[in-house]
Amino acid sequence: MRFDILTIFPNFFSGPLDHGILSRAIATGAVHVTTHDLRDFTHDRHRTVDDRPFGGGEGMVLKPQPIFDCIESLGAAGSRTETGAASSNQNISLIECSETESNGLATAIAPPIESKSARDLTRQSVILLSAQGKPFTQAIAHRLAALDRVVLICGRYEGVDERVAELLADEELSIGDYVLSGGELAAAVVLDATVRLLPGVLGHADSARYESFGAPDIQPGDPADGHTPDGVPRSTHGAGGILDYPHYTRPADFRGAPIPEVLANGDHASIRRWRRQAALAKTLRNRPDLLRDAELSAEDLRFLNTLRP
Repeated sequence: MRFDILTIFPNFFSGPLDHGILSRAIATGAVHVTTHDLRDFTHDRHRTVDDRPFGGGEGMVLKPQPIFDCIESLGAAGSRTETGAASSNQNISLIECSETESNGLATAIAPPIESKSARDLTRQSVILLSAQGKPFTQAIAHRLAALDRVVLICGRYEGVDERVAELLADEELSIGDYVLSGGELAAAVVLDATVRLLPGVLGHADSARYESFGAPDIQPGDPADGHTPDGVPRSTHGAGGILDYPHYTRPADFRGAPIPEVLANGDHASIRRWRRQAALAKTLRNRPDLLRDAELSAEDLRFLNTLRP
């Protein structure tokens, strides 16, 4: 999978890309991340990327021309050399550069980004990060993880010329109901949330399954009796769109606060029941809105009724 990030601060991403899961995913070739400095696509000596808004108002607005020119250059002939090195308008993380150089051209070339009208949304997507966008969710992260290429446009200043959203982007995404100084932080969030869902990125295949907002507990191929497909009793619970259950680790008693006794009794069925109820209780307390669309059993509903006044 490949991400292209359009920004006026490409060095911002040297931190997120060089640590943790993202760094390992890049090193193994699971994902390739390229930042593109929008100032490299300007045509004046001051490298101007913004201008005053028509109609008046405070702040500056990102101009459409550098963004359109940058995206139209992605994947075009000559944007990469035959050795896989970046052209002057691309900044690739050091980890990706070394991996690309060792593997040659096979991982360096990506299909071009098509025009919006011809774009195959099952393979690639152009996303504008904006406070006016629809909320970014785990479901959207799963959808993006199935694509071959994603372009993230980082907004800045008062906003981005609306023609970018109308003629270029497939969708606008927001990571929350607040306003950031720019889309770089949002791009890092979308990148991390998506990359960790790619096969082989996390240490265990089920790590992204048993967590908040995860898949339903029983999936195709699973037995419906609380066992794994191999017949082993399963004490974990899939979230099914609600929050994850609480987790505890050693020591069993920390500063006078012991773990729930059920977690130490070795009874998988009891642990599984407690975890489901604890997840429901936490969701009711912190995110009751998630319960409206969650798949709840009759037992779940009975338990929730005991918690409500």
